[in-house]
Amino acid sequence: MRPTPKVPVTQRSDPRSLAITALVSDGLVTEDSPVVGLVDTDAVLERVQALHAAFPADVRALHTVAAKAASLTPVLGLLATAGMGCEVASPGELALAVGAGFPADRIAFDSPAKTPAELREALRLGVALNIDNREELERVVALVGAQPPTSPIGFRINPQVGAGGIGAMSTATDTSKFGFPLRDPGARAAIIDAYLAHPWLTQIHCHVGSQGCPLPLMATGIRDTYLLAEEINAAAGRAQITRIDLGGGLPVNFDSDEITPDFPDYVAALTAAVPELFDGRYELVTEFGRSLLAKSGMMVSRVEYVKESGGRPIAITHAGAQVATRTVFMPESWPLRIGVRNPDGSEKTGPRVVQDVAGPCCFAGDVIARGRELPRFSAGDLAVVYDTGAYYFSTHFAYNSLPRVPVYGYRVREDRVEWSLIRRQQTIAEVVRESGVADAAALTARHEAITP
Repeated sequence: MRPTPKVPVTQRSDPRSLAITALVSDGLVTEDSPVVGLVDTDAVLERVQALHAAFPADVRALHTVAAKAASLTPVLGLLATAGMGCEVASPGELALAVGAGFPADRIAFDSPAKTPAELREALRLGVALNIDNREELERVVALVGAQPPTSPIGFRINPQVGAGGIGAMSTATDTSKFGFPLRDPGARAAIIDAYLAHPWLTQIHCHVGSQGCPLPLMATGIRDTYLLAEEINAAAGRAQITRIDLGGGLPVNFDSDEITPDFPDYVAALTAAVPELFDGRYELVTEFGRSLLAKSGMMVSRVEYVKESGGRPIAITHAGAQVATRTVFMPESWPLRIGVRNPDGSEKTGPRVVQDVAGPCCFAGDVIARGRELPRFSAGDLAVVYDTGAYYFSTHFAYNSLPRVPVYGYRVREDRVEWSLIRRQQTIAEVVRESGVADAAALTARHEAITP
């Protein structure tokens, strides 16, 4: 196992505020670049260290980051050098992980819709493979043939323990699309038989859910998966399963800067539910994403206009559905904190008024905050959207052909901000190229001219 990374911790006086003011003074937020994403790279590394420290030192553990939470190669590369592995759920994410420098033996491949080509590539690379269903098992058996695979392979189990507070984030319901259901009639026996028939199935995986899922629910699903592993090993008469992938999904507190629950809370919940998990017989794998990255990121947008409608001020910004998709479409589940800054980046004070903060997209629901009491925005101010280091600016929604926003990493050293470009802003020309402009005549060439 790689050693726990040593992260240099520097005394930083409010690094977010320093970054926002430096963003303005260094000319990184402008008319031509009106919204940016920021990643505090020291904060990311501190979260990695916190995760490693939360697990007992004598437990073999591979901690992976969910690539979908931050599909930005430089961020993944930073995590790779910090000793993390990577969980991927598509061929694109697998390519990102390889490109970021994760070795194959530190990559886990999850997806409910793996094609034969994707399975062949995973086996060729030797990445860990979590099989989602019986038909996928048949494909893997055919691909493996008589040659034992080098990849750790096992089933993704749906322990069917129920949903958390957000149904879309709950993956262990009775009818979830993910994994082998454990509680359906005859399912448990069929899973055990499959493991016995294929001795190269040496790991087992479960993932109960993420945001909205309480720790006791997660611990129950992991306990049930552990008990299944014990039953399989007893039936095999040997330690066939040697690795348990616990999934990830630790919820994030979006109401304040407080980190709750945290990784020690997760470990404590597992210890209470299934203490044998940490006795050293199994290697453990985790797949955290949001809890590693969310609070390390923020978005800063120029306020283009402030209008009033129905007696309520509405700040029109450039941070909307294209960078805050989940919040716009499910605001009750994904509320975000908003900060108000003057045009120079300094904190704005003054009377707080109820107002909305809207984005640039051309539909009425493109609002990232409704009815918030904040110092009143004015045109030219900056809106700061906190806790967006995972899934937000890294996961662009191309509505209205809005370009992908630039993303910068930053470190604060002696009250000086050091910038690193993570992803440059997409140009309008690139947006047009992606739309198929090179084949603009592809359809009209096959149809006669239509005269009105």
